[in-house]
Amino acid sequence: MLISIVIPTFNGVQHLPVCLTALRRQTLPPHQVIVVDNASTDATRDVITRDYPEVTFIRLPENRLFTGACNTGIRASTGEAIALLNNDTEADERWLENIGAALISHPEAGLVASKLRLFDQRDRLHSAGDTYSVRGLPANRGVWQKDAGQFDTEYVFGACGAASVYRRSMLDKIGLLDEAFQFSCEDVDMSWRAALAGYKCVFAHHAIVYHKVSATGGGVLNSYYDGRNFIWLIAKDMPAGLIRQNLGAILGAQVRIAWSAVRAWRGQAARNRLKGQLTGIVTLPRMLRKRRAVQATRVIGIKELTAMLEPR
Repeated sequence: MLISIVIPTFNGVQHLPVCLTALRRQTLPPHQVIVVDNASTDATRDVITRDYPEVTFIRLPENRLFTGACNTGIRASTGEAIALLNNDTEADERWLENIGAALISHPEAGLVASKLRLFDQRDRLHSAGDTYSVRGLPANRGVWQKDAGQFDTEYVFGACGAASVYRRSMLDKIGLLDEAFQFSCEDVDMSWRAALAGYKCVFAHHAIVYHKVSATGGGVLNSYYDGRNFIWLIAKDMPAGLIRQNLGAILGAQVRIAWSAVRAWRGQAARNRLKGQLTGIVTLPRMLRKRRAVQATRVIGIKELTAMLEPR
């Protein structure tokens, strides 16, 4: 199994040595490692060209954010599968070996979720795969919990983008990351499109990656994109039958998010979340135009989809 690794980065030179050195130790060597640089102003280029000559380095003329950098790397890759890896990670030495084994033993799977643990608390989870609720809310399974194998299921709804792996054949069918999402929920959108098209996501729970969590992004700014993109996911990806069955729960979830933000109005993150929700509503036509093409790929029934989602 030939697996290419794509690492987007922006002024993250302090993280790259740990990330790239871990990839040198893999028991299954990567087919290629591609670092896509979003016009960094730090020493990223110098460090990679000097210390990691095996890495393919692509420097973009402007910051195209997470999705733009990842798509650039995917288009430059040649592997049978493409792993997207955050620059603030350290992969266990058997990570890629276990990813490859999961792809080989699960030909029905179009994507693979790694087990993400916290970088500085290595017995605790950041993500045991993504979940999605019938209320229209994405989440990381097991986040912050001590890992005792309690989430080691065979399949999950989707793969957290910090260490997600996609078959090229699936991407050829459903497309790359939607760059409109920028750097929030783009992985959930991909998981939705994969599920609608009939692909499963296998959870390779032995494929472990340690993640610093938002070391190079997120925080207050991410609140805006979460607020907007949660609404976009519903508008673009949730089938009409699923929305009708759960409309009250979906609207209730959005109202609770907004009310929580109003109560915390003095905080910038809360204000950003409300602004994001408003933007999501105003820009609904943008996602509804994409909805028709996405829903046209659906080969899975509402009952089967509901079984994949978290209940109310």
